[in-house]
Amino acid sequence: MTTAAFPSGAGLGLRRALLPELLSMDVSAVDFLECTPDNWINVGGLQGDRLAQLAERFPMACHGLSLSLGGPAPLDLELLRRTREFLDNRNVAFFSEHLSYCSDDGQLYNLLPLPFTDEAARHVASRIRQAQDVLERRIAVENISYYAAPYQALQEIDFLRAVMAEADCDLLLDVNNLYVNSINHGYDAAAYLAALPVERVVYMHVAGHYDEAPDLKIDTHGATVKADVWSLLEQAYQRFGALPTLLERDFNFPPLAELLGEVEQIRARQHAAIAWPEVRRA
Repeated sequence: MTTAAFPSGAGLGLRRALLPELLSMDVSAVDFLECTPDNWINVGGLQGDRLAQLAERFPMACHGLSLSLGGPAPLDLELLRRTREFLDNRNVAFFSEHLSYCSDDGQLYNLLPLPFTDEAARHVASRIRQAQDVLERRIAVENISYYAAPYQALQEIDFLRAVMAEADCDLLLDVNNLYVNSINHGYDAAAYLAALPVERVVYMHVAGHYDEAPDLKIDTHGATVKADVWSLLEQAYQRFGALPTLLERDFNFPPLAELLGEVEQIRARQHAAIAWPEVRRA
């Protein structure tokens, strides 16, 4: 089990397109970086050296894409083993994955929602427990954005609570995904926050989305964070405290200074949250 410190403060997603700018970035510009091990396992040469340099300069968190925690096929134990080695070699304490599936006989290259049923909750929870055992770490699962909902015997929030309780895992609360889903599926985002168990929420994401229509938002990670998402982040801080929060940006990159400006907006809200007396996190 690693003795590395859990991330804190405001972070930025490590993307290959940003590597040259990240390497020249001042060490105080962000509090941590987040990378996807799936995209870096066995990467050597110049790119591997660059990753190693960044891992020496900045605390790291890791966020997986390919484990398919809710899928029907057996978990990829080789990927889990290599992921654990990646985390151990870089002294990474925090690892998260998506509450979804993305493979069966092969990779589907998309994060697909699970049916919100008791059976599905037990299925994915057993796989989360197995992943935690192999990784030798407690992991956090992320609430994904989704558009075509599968069968829903349970409400989304009740399904999520059931999975976390059965798996005894944590939650990566993606605030943008929550906002997008609340608009697209017509539920109250504030009520969703209020129903989350405080002790399970340990880390957050914010990102940009595309306004297709007043009742249809598309999670893109390719735009600046919108005002309604910033407002929801403030509500999340009010309930859970100023948890480590990552700015996600996957394409359509602006100058690094603009991304760091959004990181500073996270920091400002975290600093304000520390002073709020009504924060209920223990």
